[in-house]
Amino acid sequence: MFYESGLAVNVMYTIADSKKRAVGFKLSDGMDVPKELEGKFKFARQKSKLAGTIRGSFFVIKGEY
Repeated sequence: MFYESGLAVNVMYTIADSKKRAVGFKLSDGMDVPKELEGKFKFARQKSKLAGTIRGSFFVIKGEY
């Protein structure tokens, strides 16, 4: 999902392998960390040919939903 603010949310959920389930957050260059995510996630900087410099973080989903 992409938001107008520049935040992107990626969800990877496999049925066969429960170890390959995660949610990722990516922030556009220059975007502030949303208040809901402040202090809960550390955002690392990454370089992308398509998007320029982005900051991202992720967490692993444990259990089945």
